[in-house]
Amino acid sequence: MRVYRQPEAFSAEAAGTVVSAGNFDGVHCAHRSILAEAVADARCRGAWAVALSFDPHPAHILHPDTAPPLLTDTPEKIHLLSELGLDALLLLPFTRDLSLMPPRQFVAELLLRQLRMRSLHEGADFRFGHRHAGNVESLRLWSQEFGFDLKVHTPITFRGQVISSSRIRQLLAEGRIGLARRLLGRSYSLQGAIIAGRGIGRRETVPTLNLQPSPLRLLPARGVYVTRCRIAGRRFHAVTNVGLRPTFADTPPSPAIETHLLDQQPPPAENMQVEFLFRLRPEIAFPHAAALKAQILDDAARARRAFAHLAACGLDE
Repeated sequence: MRVYRQPEAFSAEAAGTVVSAGNFDGVHCAHRSILAEAVADARCRGAWAVALSFDPHPAHILHPDTAPPLLTDTPEKIHLLSELGLDALLLLPFTRDLSLMPPRQFVAELLLRQLRMRSLHEGADFRFGHRHAGNVESLRLWSQEFGFDLKVHTPITFRGQVISSSRIRQLLAEGRIGLARRLLGRSYSLQGAIIAGRGIGRRETVPTLNLQPSPLRLLPARGVYVTRCRIAGRRFHAVTNVGLRPTFADTPPSPAIETHLLDQQPPPAENMQVEFLFRLRPEIAFPHAAALKAQILDDAARARRAFAHLAACGLDE
């Protein structure tokens, strides 16, 4: 998959395109369904399948104080989209100037003239252009005027609820990791730098690796999770605490992501990925470090049993 940052750089090799535009935050099951049909459509036409997205998320430019936390940062979104058979991703830098573009100009200039679009795939709730004035009804009119094909996809539901990025954010904020995984089509994960802690775990409880994800990313609900970690190309079983470390009142109450590897020592590395599998319990304030250590060891034992069960079912991949 080729990645473009400006439409002017779009390859002249594309003999027309089939496009799906959106934020694609999370690249969840509904996104994947639309993009799969776009790819199939492109193959039938001998055209390129193209996803058009924005960086940063428009809400972080237009409404920074109320913008939702992200399910995927830009590198992860690019990686996930690259697995879907797309020929290209146009990742437009989102600016206030771009936000002022009228919807009709967006279609006529960007999609048709610069991308040579022949077919467009969108969800029924798609909105675009200045003040979100463009919608699928607008697109139906312009498809007849300009002569491109339009496929409006019906919402995809799971257990009676529409799959959406906002719904997944809600589930993660509630600690409902398993249901979020079903809507994402994969386990939720965070990645970032391994940062130094205060050494309390190594001295008083158990050693941990401390993750520093992007500040724009959504953290799951505070609590302890069964996790898998990827460090220096290797995978490790682990338990991870997401929270404020309330047992140690002398530490600043800032969010922390602390991971204890089960039975293995990590290789030297600067970065790691934490994949959330199950939530074991909420975060608890213990009376002293010894009580916390006993609970962590119990959490680790439960995590080992969970991984043994996954292995017996052939699911620990």
